Amino acid sequence: MAPKKIGAGGRDSSILAKISNYEIVSQGRRAACDAVHVSKKLLKSTGKAAWIAGTTLLILVVPLILELEKDQHLSEFEFQQASLLGTPPVGAML
Repeated sequence: MAPKKIGAGGRDSSILAKISNYEIVSQGRRAACDAVHVSKKLLKSTGKAAWIAGTTLLILVVPLILELEKDQHLSEFEFQQASLLGTPPVGAML
């Protein structure tokens, strides 16, 4: 009689070999591999989408915000200048 091989966990390795040969185990492995593959593709495409959104924001939205801020400061400056000279502001004539 051959001695039984004991695995690292203290379990009989022949039981582990029998369990790993079941169809459900191989289906589970395939499902896990497929899930990992889909997750990697999703992360990669999400990164690309984030890069596109970030560069679009920098190219289109940031200059617009800067221009609006510049326009607001110019309006405030004109209002201050008009109040110092004693003329009523343009918006107050309505």
